[in-house]
Amino acid sequence: MGVSRLMDLLADSREVIRNDGLLLLQQLTKSNAAIQKIVAFENAFERLLDIITEEGSSDGGIVVEDCLLLLLNLLKNNSSNQNFFKEGSYIQRMKPWFEVGDDNSGWSAQKVTNLHLMLQLVRVMVSPVNSPGASASCQKSMYQCGLLQQLCTILMATGVPADILTETINTVSEVIRGSQVNQDYFASVNAPSNPPRPAIVVLLMSMVNERQPFVLRCAVLYCFQCFLYKNQKGQGEIVATLLPSTIDANSISAGQLLCGGLFSADSLSNWCAAVALAHALQDNLTQKEQLLRVQLATSLGKPPVSLLQQCTNILSQGSKVQTRVGLLMLLCTWISNCPIAVTHFLHNQENVPFLTAQISENLGEDERLVQGLCALLLGICIYYNDNSLENYTKEKLKQLIEKRIGKENFVEKLGFITKHELYSRAAQKPQPVFPSPEQMLFDHEFTKLVKELEGMITKAVHKSSEEEKKEEEVKKTLEQHDNIVTQYKELIREQDAQIQELKEQVSSMSSQNEQLQTTVTQQLSQIQQHKDQYNILKLKLGKENQSQSNSQGDASQVNGLQTEELTQLREEVEELRKQHTLLQTQLSDKDALISTLRSETSQTAEGSAASDSTELLKELEALRSQIQSQSAEINQMKTERQELLRRAEAASSDAVGGGDGSSDAAKMAELDSRLTAQMTETEKVKEEAKRLSESRAELEQQLASANSTAAILQTEKAKLQTEVQESKKEQDDLLMLLADQDQKINSLKQRLKALGETVDDEDDLDARDQTDDDDEEEEEEEDEDEE
Repeated sequence: MGVSRLMDLLADSREVIRNDGLLLLQQLTKSNAAIQKIVAFENAFERLLDIITEEGSSDGGIVVEDCLLLLLNLLKNNSSNQNFFKEGSYIQRMKPWFEVGDDNSGWSAQKVTNLHLMLQLVRVMVSPVNSPGASASCQKSMYQCGLLQQLCTILMATGVPADILTETINTVSEVIRGSQVNQDYFASVNAPSNPPRPAIVVLLMSMVNERQPFVLRCAVLYCFQCFLYKNQKGQGEIVATLLPSTIDANSISAGQLLCGGLFSADSLSNWCAAVALAHALQDNLTQKEQLLRVQLATSLGKPPVSLLQQCTNILSQGSKVQTRVGLLMLLCTWISNCPIAVTHFLHNQENVPFLTAQISENLGEDERLVQGLCALLLGICIYYNDNSLENYTKEKLKQLIEKRIGKENFVEKLGFITKHELYSRAAQKPQPVFPSPEQMLFDHEFTKLVKELEGMITKAVHKSSEEEKKEEEVKKTLEQHDNIVTQYKELIREQDAQIQELKEQVSSMSSQNEQLQTTVTQQLSQIQQHKDQYNILKLKLGKENQSQSNSQGDASQVNGLQTEELTQLREEVEELRKQHTLLQTQLSDKDALISTLRSETSQTAEGSAASDSTELLKELEALRSQIQSQSAEINQMKTERQELLRRAEAASSDAVGGGDGSSDAAKMAELDSRLTAQMTETEKVKEEAKRLSESRAELEQQLASANSTAAILQTEKAKLQTEVQESKKEQDDLLMLLADQDQKINSLKQRLKALGETVDDEDDLDARDQTDDDDEEEEEEEDEDEE
């Protein structure tokens, strides 16, 4: 709890206690990440920013300085605290610090110190050493809250002290570095001059002006480099100012300033302009080719020369080491990874002899770096040579090195670059910081290029022509193999798609078969219900027939019951007829589906599909004959039903007629004879009901045969799956037809694996086929079990 108690001192009303607490926290947080985190999460940012505001921000006294120093301790090299500072929206609270008026004369030393620390605090949040994601997020916040705009206002203001202006330039540089939105905004900033000029042009004028302070010129160079970092749009705009079609004679452009600095008498201006122009070409092949179009007018009466040729002319004139180093870095960046630029460079007959002469001479310590850069330039001409010039092909340049310089001597001279004491210093961080102008030799991005190319150039120089031919042959063979593999992959993808479609069709048939089975099950249950109802009706008929012998009046009641029972039988027969029609419709749909599948599968497996289709047609014919027999039986049942109705109506009319007889003996005898006839007719009705029962039993058998037909359809589904497997086997036969390519593939497998290529083995396809065969065997076993 010690740190927490110390944090409470910042809220103490006694200023002496608060100020001493600040000093104590400064000492505790130096180089101690654990205490830095604890202090930050004790709400230190909020309290310190409040104190800075209360004390007057940049116009405040020594207390503001102490708060800023403590904030720097908390944020520098501490990603956790930086993220907490950003997420807490504290960046937005920094904007009022940089609000300056029009009159900037007479700044106090304390204000200069405070503003300098505030700028450092901004740079800590967007430093290139931070993670790219964290820096990008802070850059976005600074643009959105207007902090970048405020810094650009200070940049273009008048009367700002030189050291504050220099630090502001460095701060703006890191705020826009790698951020496309911020870079676009910076490109749109204009200086308050008449006529208005872009801020970039104004800064470049300071960079190439030898009367400006050295640190200011370095800051402007860093700002220009950050503006072009990962900004192809900005690179194109800078190069465009050099092209003949876009040059405006009435205004000064960035390209004109760079060319002026490149060929001025000041070696520092030469170096800065060369490095700035190299950054306009960094990782941008389009602009490298566009810059080849630039023509320079050297003097009156002479034809213009290309910018590339003018650079080599200045090199050959033996200028200062700093100038030559800058031009060589520009040329190496320009022609690297650009065969067209290499061809233009080699087209001048004087360039290669000059380079070989520079490399082969034994010069002093100061010239070693130039020799190393010349060796790098010549190595780039070999590595990126497209052999378009007959006199300077790769092989001839290597022979020239071997004869004039020696391969070992060439590699040794190439190593002078990385062994130089200033090389490692420049490789550490992007910002160009040098103790003196004489030590300004290496650029940070150029050190990355040297590190990338040194090993490749060494291998290219030592490599024989036979090895190069072999590599080219291997590359061609690998390309052919890649094409073959691609064709195989496409073929397999197409076949897999076809197989997948067939599987989906089989799955659809299976689901339809299940639906049919469910329908048959439901119909069987309905038939069982009809059986039960029929048995109940039989019992009722039996009981009512017994009661008919008791009285004459009961006879008419029995006849009425018979009529109701016959009506129920008629309804049941009608329902069975509807079910028969439904079954016939479903079987017709099934017949059409199977015919469609038979036509599809006949394209992939003609032999097996022909026999299966014949069997299926036979089964369908048998099923149709069964349905026709069912239809005949139902028609017979309808005829019998009509006969029964006719007889019942006749019996009913007879019974009614008998109810009106008189009491004499003659009429009684006639009634008895009619009653006897009615009893006989009732016995006939019972026999007809029995016959109907037998007809229903036959109908049940026919429904059972429909169930077996559904099983046959399931067997047909299995046969279709077998045909799918045969289609797969045909695919394997197609692969076997291409066996003449397998020998080449086997011979190149080891090379492909060494190069990191992934090779699809045939074992993967065999394993897939084996899995499908196992599935087929399981389905056949299930079919046998069902049979």
